[in-house]
Parts: sequence; C-alpha cells; structure tokens
Amino acid sequence: MAAKYHVRSISLPTRSHPTTVRVEEELSRLQSWESTSSASASDSILRGLSGLEELYDCVDDLLQMASTQQLLSQHQQEKCMDELLDGSVKLLDICGITRDFMLQVKEHVFALQSALRRRKGDSSIETSIANYTSFSKKMKKVAKKLISQLKKADSKIVSSQSLEQDQHLAAVIRVLRQVCAKNMSIFQSLLVFLAVPVSKSNKWSLVSKLMHKGVVACETQVNINGHELDGVDSVLSSLCKSAEVKKIQSAQKKLEALEVCIEGLESGLESVFKRLIKTRASLLNIISQ
Repeated sequence: MAAKYHVRSISLPTRSHPTTVRVEEELSRLQSWESTSSASASDSILRGLSGLEELYDCVDDLLQMASTQQLLSQHQQEKCMDELLDGSVKLLDICGITRDFMLQVKEHVFALQSALRRRKGDSSIETSIANYTSFSKKMKKVAKKLISQLKKADSKIVSSQSLEQDQHLAAVIRVLRQVCAKNMSIFQSLLVFLAVPVSKSNKWSLVSKLMHKGVVACETQVNINGHELDGVDSVLSSLCKSAEVKKIQSAQKKLEALEVCIEGLESGLESVFKRLIKTRASLLNIISQ
C-alpha cells in the first residue's frame, strides 16, 4: 500500500482561466500520483517534494505574466493577498525548521557510524546512542507541534471565501491557495514521518490521534513499515542491550539507509525552500507596484 499521510484531497476548480491551466495540470498530476503510488514512506515524500518543485516552477511562470501582475497589483488590498503572504511565511518557517532537523539527523548518524566503526568499548557507542535518542525525542515533539500548526493554517485556507467579482482573479487566487494547501499536505506527511515513535503501540496510537484530528485521512491506509527512522530507533534500542557483532552490522546498514534517506529529503527541502522564497518575493514585488 502507499506509504502516504494525506491531509485532504484538493478539488480543482470547475472554472479555469487560460493563465492558470498549467498550475492546475501540475496539481492534478501530483494528486493523481499520490493516490496511486505504492512507494515507501520516504520515497513517497521525496516524490512529493519533487512534485512541489515542478509546481512552484509553474507558479513562478504564472506570477511573471504581465496580466497576473497587473491583476494582483490592482487587488493588493484584498484580504486574500494577506492570506497568501501569511501562508508563505508559515511554509518558509516550517521548511527551515525541518531542514535544520535533517542536518542534525545527519550529524548524529555520522557520530553513530564513527562510534560503531571504532568499537572502542561500549561507552563510545552508548554515548552516541544516548545523544541520538535525546535529539530524536526532541525532534518528534517539535514535529507534532508543527503538524498542529499546519493543520490550523490549512483550515484557514479551506474556510477562505471565494472571490466572485472577477473570474480571472478568482482563478489565480484559487490555484495559489491550492498550491499552498498541497505544500502543507506534503510538509505534514514529512512531519508525520519524523514524529513516528519507536514502539509499535505508540506508533499506531500517534497515527490514530492524527487521523482523529484530520491530519491523516481516515480512508487512507497508512503504511509505516520499513520506516528508516523507526528502523534505526529499533536497532539502536537492541544494541543498547548487547553490542554483538551482528547487531552492530545491522545498525550500520540501517544507518546507511537512513543517511541516504535524509540526504534526499534535505536536498528536496532545499529546492522547495528556494522556490518558496522566490514565490514570496514575487508576491511582495507585485503588491509593492
């Protein structure tokens, strides 16, 4: 089954405008892939981040159109413009925090790998495991808070009123809201990935709570088996009990898999972060005209 943590489906507009077609097509493509993907959790998120890159490239093209710039500039006092700017700040903040987490995970992974290679007694390994475990708990706690923040921000987008006075303006604002909502959805998927606790009972308890809160769609089966972070947590827990050669080798393999996973997520977040900055700068430039 697909290892995805959907927030909600985004219904594409019934009335389009020629300038927004490319963005709508990219949204539809990303939505279609998510609903049929059978990739692992991290691979699914990576594909989601890659889809966001392409989506924001289309948004950039939309915002560079003279007709779009003139339209948004004429309506810069509209509440919807403030909502879009507020949403972009929230996404940038969460993207930045999550990028920092990726960097810190890598640092702890390198420390663990170094300790396991040296094998100079249990103390070196135990210290590295204790440091990683402490950081991991902190990361999960922050990730859960960020999920709640994104959920609130996403609710504001859902409840935003439609603009009926101008079909072109309504189409542009609608797709920009949908892009923001899709970004929040994928960021929530990533944060759920980071927030999954070690034990299976706690793991499914968290997913159940998130489903109840609407963060994870109830109709979507959430497959978190093969989770790279959870795999490392499990093998390190076993290693604490006895540093046998086989367990050390198993830990090394899990850490290598996590390293590859984190590097991919870090790269994807960096690309999305740059595009978020570009999109926000474009919006600010437009409303300052």
